[in-house]
Amino acid sequence: MSTTRPYPPGDRGPEPGGASGTASAPASASGEGGGRQARRLSFEDASGVVPLARDFTREALYAWGWLPSATADQRAAAEDVLLVVSELVTNACLHAEGPDELSITCEKKVIRLEVSDRGTGQPAPRTPHRAGRPGGHGMFIVQRLCLDWGVVRTPGVAGKRVWAELGAPA
Repeated sequence: MSTTRPYPPGDRGPEPGGASGTASAPASASGEGGGRQARRLSFEDASGVVPLARDFTREALYAWGWLPSATADQRAAAEDVLLVVSELVTNACLHAEGPDELSITCEKKVIRLEVSDRGTGQPAPRTPHRAGRPGGHGMFIVQRLCLDWGVVRTPGVAGKRVWAELGAPA
């Protein structure tokens, strides 16, 4: 269910132009240090979960300096994150009894989105993908925009976590 990446999770490889070193980010909302920032949103008893998830994600992007965007590339990276959140939450609504929680983690050069649900289905891009037909584009979009994505199941626990990783803006 995932693409193959040339670097380990959380790392997009060497900095462009041969730059080295890592920038230290402020401590996260969850109290974790070391440049890792994380936020969680519970959807318990919530309605309008897709716009709620987008607004929550947008607030995190502002807090973490992804927004406001100084360049077109940075703006595109933030919009990609918002689109992927929308697709993952929408898929949980349509195919998995609705989402339980959204988790957003930013570490190094990667942002990780996770949507948990109680569904038993296995998300996959619809094949063949037909761009002109309505519906069935969600996981195709996720696959195209993300560095990697996948599904995590915990034995003995109903549901799953669908995760996706995107690169931070340059």
